Amino acid sequence: MREFIVEADGGSRGNPGPAGYGAVVSDAATGETLREAAEYLGVATNNVAEYRGLLAGLRAAHELDPAATVHVRMDSKLVIEQMSGRWKIKHPDMKPLAADAARIFPPGRVTYEWIPRERNKHADRLANEAMDAGARGEQWSASTSTADLDTPAATVAPPEPQGPPGDATAGAARAREALVASRAPESGPSSPAPRSVPGVTEQPDADADAGKAKADADARAAKAVAAPGWAPADMGAPATFVLLRHGETPLTPQKRFSGSGGSDPALSDIGRDQAERAAALLARRGTIQAIVSSPLARTRETAGIVAARLGLDVSVDDGLRETDFGAWEGLTFAEVRERHPDDLNAWLASPDAEPTGGGESFAATATRIAATRDKLVAAYAGRTVLLVTHVTPIKTLVRLALGAPPESLFRMELSAASLSVVAYYADGNASVRLLNDTSHLR
Repeated sequence: MREFIVEADGGSRGNPGPAGYGAVVSDAATGETLREAAEYLGVATNNVAEYRGLLAGLRAAHELDPAATVHVRMDSKLVIEQMSGRWKIKHPDMKPLAADAARIFPPGRVTYEWIPRERNKHADRLANEAMDAGARGEQWSASTSTADLDTPAATVAPPEPQGPPGDATAGAARAREALVASRAPESGPSSPAPRSVPGVTEQPDADADAGKAKADADARAAKAVAAPGWAPADMGAPATFVLLRHGETPLTPQKRFSGSGGSDPALSDIGRDQAERAAALLARRGTIQAIVSSPLARTRETAGIVAARLGLDVSVDDGLRETDFGAWEGLTFAEVRERHPDDLNAWLASPDAEPTGGGESFAATATRIAATRDKLVAAYAGRTVLLVTHVTPIKTLVRLALGAPPESLFRMELSAASLSVVAYYADGNASVRLLNDTSHLR
């Protein structure tokens, strides 16, 4: 599925006053400008001009590929918040424009991001060109536009990679290093040979040349990784893990320890409803290509509900199981504090400490999760896979991606049936894209 970036802007000289808009569509994978649009509107308000720019950008993207996904970037806080559904649309002139914009692509295929004005120069210049043309009694012409000249490629300084393997800062530095190398003639590294993973089935490319061409395009899709913002890079297509925590069990609302060494409870009625809601959201987005589940009953049941909705099979990986909480299984935190205070204090203070009775330490869990992560990243390179798992594995994946210390596990909220997303690039760098999204449950 193709992905487009739409940048749009609008303005009026006076409010209302002579107004115009500009919009540009670019390929998210290559950064190539695919379409520009601008128009003088006559007398209109600034906000109406901004909405007209959004409409023009979305329509241009739809003409290029109606099946694409679109990421809209604008410096209008009003338009972004209203189209994201966080602010109400009260002005009668903007309601129909917003409704028209929402109908161009199906729900869930367009995302919105506010950016500062200095990062929206291309669209801003187009809007001003349109207003200048209107002042001359003309309409804007693409043949005379110089708007694209205001958006030069960002420059990136050579990095200084350092830090332990998997360190987030070092990963970003390696990404920048590869970017700098890729700008020199004949300097691009060759793609690594695919690795086979026991027990994991991969679909081979039907056409090696086509696969290489796609890989080259996908490599450019990682441009945002190399430096802050949207600077370019060539880091390969990421393996994207959509992390779904299982739905509620009878133990969840009681906040009892429920790991891999306890009673292995099934979902409650509420948990099954939560899984259905998550499945409906993932079906609307249409990006999941495979599903892998922890072996425990609550995750397999959640995964099965989603798989039935998406028409996919479920693979089970033991590495995604929850931590074994030993003698604490089935107890509340207060009960553990009362019965095993010294063990609990040690567990809270050190990732190497085990729960009472020979449970699994957070350090041991992290080692297991890291190995599982590496195996799945190799198996699903360039693909989007749903991992249905538990609190500790998801928090651990996020912690490792951020290079955060073990104590960060206690500082993350992770609700039942929540969604989080981490993308993994070929250089070992990771990007946390979402954490604890529960919007589908409301």
